[in-house]
Amino acid sequence: MGYWKAKVLPKIKQIFDKNGPKKTAAAEACKTFDQAKEEYSKEFEEKKTELQPKVVEIYEAAAVEIKSLVKEPKGAGLKKNSDGVQKFLDDLVKIEFPGSKAVSEASSNFGPSYVSGPILFVFEKVSTFIVTEDKKEEEPAAADVATDDVHAPAATSAEEVEVKVKEKEIVIEAGEPNKEEAPATVVADVAKVEPPADVAPATKVEEAPKVI
Repeated sequence: MGYWKAKVLPKIKQIFDKNGPKKTAAAEACKTFDQAKEEYSKEFEEKKTELQPKVVEIYEAAAVEIKSLVKEPKGAGLKKNSDGVQKFLDDLVKIEFPGSKAVSEASSNFGPSYVSGPILFVFEKVSTFIVTEDKKEEEPAAADVATDDVHAPAATSAEEVEVKVKEKEIVIEAGEPNKEEAPATVVADVAKVEPPADVAPATKVEEAPKVI
């Protein structure tokens, strides 16, 4: 029993706790980063205009998986895409993105999954630029759709008016009498009128003889 506790148990514990010092160091790095978050946020707000085009360029060149992580930061995807995450952080360091240097160094030393909090903080800041860009792209598309919707009824109305006008012209043409034939028809009808047959001719009234 003494041999088990003295020799075997420490070795088993060492196997299961081989990452113990690493976890401790990573936790310390996360704590240090959290204390500087306010400073990083302030610096971020001051450099927003300058950083936006550079960040968008880095984002566009990133892999699809990293883009998804930036838009929806989740700790589960960091370990799975650790190489892509590290490269993205290194690119942010090159443009002096606030907090990226400390996060990149911690991620390189301990692995992204051990410093997920600081990485997600940086990704959330990056995502503000990406969401803005997406909105700018959507606005012109929405404006085009709205313009098409406005013009479509006008075009339809114009076509309907044209059809109605043509139909009206056809009806008028069909209902108009032939002006050239009308007089001939009237003359013919007048010629056919005859005096009544039973009217007696006027008689001459003779004067009575005078009495002498």
